[in-house]
Amino acid sequence: MNAEIKFKHEVPVQIRFSDVDQYGHMNNSVYFSLYDFAKTSYFRDVFGQDECKKFNVVVVNINADFLAPVFFSDDLIIETTVIHLGHKSFTMLQRAFNKASGVLKCQCRTVLVGYDVMTKEPVEIPLEYKQAICDYEGKTLDELSEPVKP
Repeated sequence: MNAEIKFKHEVPVQIRFSDVDQYGHMNNSVYFSLYDFAKTSYFRDVFGQDECKKFNVVVVNINADFLAPVFFSDDLIIETTVIHLGHKSFTMLQRAFNKASGVLKCQCRTVLVGYDVMTKEPVEIPLEYKQAICDYEGKTLDELSEPVKP
């Protein structure tokens, strides 16, 4: 990943006893639940409590790189940012790391698409939502429209 990517959103997450296996490692499928929790928190912070409920998107692609095991005792933080804004889609980058050690445990790239729940079709992401993301990230729409190099 590009070392220049800045994360303005972070949320601590709790690892539950049921999230780990007999060896104390967090199950890989749990990461996606934690990333979803962090995405929801991000949208709430960017759009506000009421408006985030109107922001309809669906995940169309998700890829994770598992870099180091997470243990039950880890103090886990999820960072979230938007790295690309298109017409109908945008890409989020998320990282899970141990707050105490700074060790990066996993990183995830998710592509989401604007979605009309009535027609069940992809739709363009409204400009006001794009602008809210840009304002939160401290970037222009032109900056977030450029593809990010891995």
